[in-house]
Amino acid sequence: MRNAVRGIIALVGLFNLAIGFGFLLDPAGLGAKFFLTPVGIQGLATMRADFTAFFVTGGAFALAGAWRGRAGPLGVPLLLLGIALSARCVSLFVDGIAPTAFGPMIVEAVMIALLLVGRRFLPLQR
Repeated sequence: MRNAVRGIIALVGLFNLAIGFGFLLDPAGLGAKFFLTPVGIQGLATMRADFTAFFVTGGAFALAGAWRGRAGPLGVPLLLLGIALSARCVSLFVDGIAPTAFGPMIVEAVMIALLLVGRRFLPLQR
């Protein structure tokens, strides 16, 4: 069971790394899939820097937890995704509900649930 959990967490990490490197290599293209439009060169630089940092950090720590078989590193992607999901909830109340609002929230909630399973089944330290 523990190896299956490690594999699932590794998939979460790889998914986030792929998104992060997608923003690094093609911020405008991937940004459009996230309903973002950069304003000029600085907008591209901001998307490239901030979104790459968010997704690569979360993905790297998920992979570290999976690779080491430890729950400790999973706190980082859990915190990142938890803040993101919470901010999306605030946006629903402040900005209203768009037809596209729930897809990303479901993906984030599923990743949070999978990482929480990892926290449950993997030891904090060895």
